[in-house]
Amino acid sequence: MAASDGQPNLSQLFSDLNRAGQAGDFNKALKIATKILKHDPHDEKAYHCKVVSMIQLGQFNEVIRFMGGNYKLSDPLKFERAYCLYRLNRTQEALEVIKKIPEPDHRIKELLGQVLYRLEEHDDCLELYRDLIRNSQDEFDEERETNLAAVVAAAQMWGGKQLEDYGLRESTYELSYNAACTQLSKGDVKGAEEKLQKAEELCRQNLEEDPEVTEEDIEAELGVLKTQRAYCLQLQGQNEEATKIYNQVLKSRPTDVGLTAVASNNIISLNKDQNVFDSKKKIKSATAEGVDQKLTKQQLRDIAFNKCLLQMYTNQNEACRKLARSLQEDYPDQDMPVLIQAAQHCREKHRQKAVELLSDHINNRPNPSITMKLTLAQLHLNQGNAGQAAKVLQSVGELRYKPNMVSTLVNLYSSMENIEGAAEVLDTTINWYKENDSSSPYLVQLMRASSQFKLKHGQAQKATEILEELRSMYPDDVKTIAQLISAYSQCDPKKGEQISKELPPLDPSFFSGVDIEALEKAAMTMGTRKKAAKAAAGVDKADSPVEETKDSVIVQKKKKRKKKGKLPKNHDPSVTPDPERWLPIRERSYFKGRRKRKQKDGVGKGTQGATAGAASDLDASKPQVTPSSPRAGASGTSQSAPAGASGGTAQPEMVGPRQQKPQASSKKSKKKKGGGKNKW
Repeated sequence: MAASDGQPNLSQLFSDLNRAGQAGDFNKALKIATKILKHDPHDEKAYHCKVVSMIQLGQFNEVIRFMGGNYKLSDPLKFERAYCLYRLNRTQEALEVIKKIPEPDHRIKELLGQVLYRLEEHDDCLELYRDLIRNSQDEFDEERETNLAAVVAAAQMWGGKQLEDYGLRESTYELSYNAACTQLSKGDVKGAEEKLQKAEELCRQNLEEDPEVTEEDIEAELGVLKTQRAYCLQLQGQNEEATKIYNQVLKSRPTDVGLTAVASNNIISLNKDQNVFDSKKKIKSATAEGVDQKLTKQQLRDIAFNKCLLQMYTNQNEACRKLARSLQEDYPDQDMPVLIQAAQHCREKHRQKAVELLSDHINNRPNPSITMKLTLAQLHLNQGNAGQAAKVLQSVGELRYKPNMVSTLVNLYSSMENIEGAAEVLDTTINWYKENDSSSPYLVQLMRASSQFKLKHGQAQKATEILEELRSMYPDDVKTIAQLISAYSQCDPKKGEQISKELPPLDPSFFSGVDIEALEKAAMTMGTRKKAAKAAAGVDKADSPVEETKDSVIVQKKKKRKKKGKLPKNHDPSVTPDPERWLPIRERSYFKGRRKRKQKDGVGKGTQGATAGAASDLDASKPQVTPSSPRAGASGTSQSAPAGASGGTAQPEMVGPRQQKPQASSKKSKKKKGGGKNKW
């Protein structure tokens, strides 16, 4: 049919649209569908074809806007609308659209399964996939089984549920990977590692068969499997090998932001408070844009906690406090944000603030965790508050009845000299086991420990009551009877003597080959060696040593002669030795120190080579004056009156100007404290 003037040929356009769709040319199909709708805006087929073409081109936002303009034509296309919302990560809106479909077909159920899996509603998702597998049989059965295995693994790993074994196969690497995750959720780390190695082999075999797949594509597909295997190694303590695999995966630059985030976060957890610069780089990758759409809520929470811890280790105090408070609001049921804040207070030396923070958190929670209480008790102990620590430990529920906790409480009360409190802890624990778990082996251990504790602290009567009860429970237990005899010996010796008759006789074979006389003689050696030798050998001091024979038990030991000390050659026995002779000379009371040498007259004064008064000594025209000995402390240049002179004084000697020196000041010069650059 020929087109009229100005009107397009719709038949031809629909034919072109069909050929473009079959050829996969969705750009051309979109243009043709737009032409048809421009001519006939209410054409349902052209409208549907345009929506499908836009979805194939990844224009999900455009599809939502386009469908919002024509409710009549878009209402039948609920599947397409829900799919676009799912791809835009508007998962909750997609679920609401799907729920409005009255009779969903298989494709809608498949989409619903993906939506429920992303929303982590594992129970509903599990039932949906089980129904799909039972009621459908086509080429997608293997994919449905893979999805079912993924749901089972996620429900056990993230949901904490234990599900039955559905007998899923492990023929593909996806199924083997999900089976490994299931083993990991059960705590079988070694089994999970073996399945992951098998999954890597299957993946490489399957992809190498395709000639169009490159080695880079294979490594990209193996990235998830390797990262999970590295996680298994990390759980087994093989940190070096795990870190090596994580770095290999990151070096390949995976396009999956979720994979990059998981590997980076695990490296941060391995670094801890070391290598913080590398951790700061990795945390950027772990918190990149789009990560929240790829990971589970628990994975995102763990990454946020690690980021906060990293800020604490890098001393970003204000940022750490701010993020910790935000995390506490986002995750009110988690203890980690509060513990991080308490740790930050301790790092800043504000331990009392940490104690107050933990105390308020515990008091405001209906069921505070044991971790918080144990942390608070540790802080009290660090501050020396043993009483407060014991009070907190008494409130940890049934954990307080464990032997280790009972031992800790008894030691705390004993350190405070509160013997009654320690005994009460033991009695309360014994009563709890009698009422709740009378067959526990801990009951007998605690009863014995309680009796020993009370015997040690002078409560013998109470100890006998506990031991009598043990005796009634185990009448043939020799150890209990022996302990009971020991207890009665302190409070009722007659009763103890009576019970001692119940001890079974010793086996005669126990004494076979034992020489009683030798034992009695050996008992004498518990004294000094000399007395033992005399008693055994029966000899005097002057007798010779006894030779060892087969019948002798003890041999007298040879006496050692004391050597006389050597005296010095100039020793005078009539002179009393100096009592301070053992002290160093400088520390003896009579030590006066060394005398200082006085400088000779004229030495070092005047011109070089000259001595004081040398010119006047050589002058023959002047009379010679014989000076007397100078007084102690007198200057070498001053002269006294001549000895034997009567009625006259000596003339002062003339000294040249170059030999004249200023008189020394009478004040003593003070030494400078400290030293300068030229100090020796």
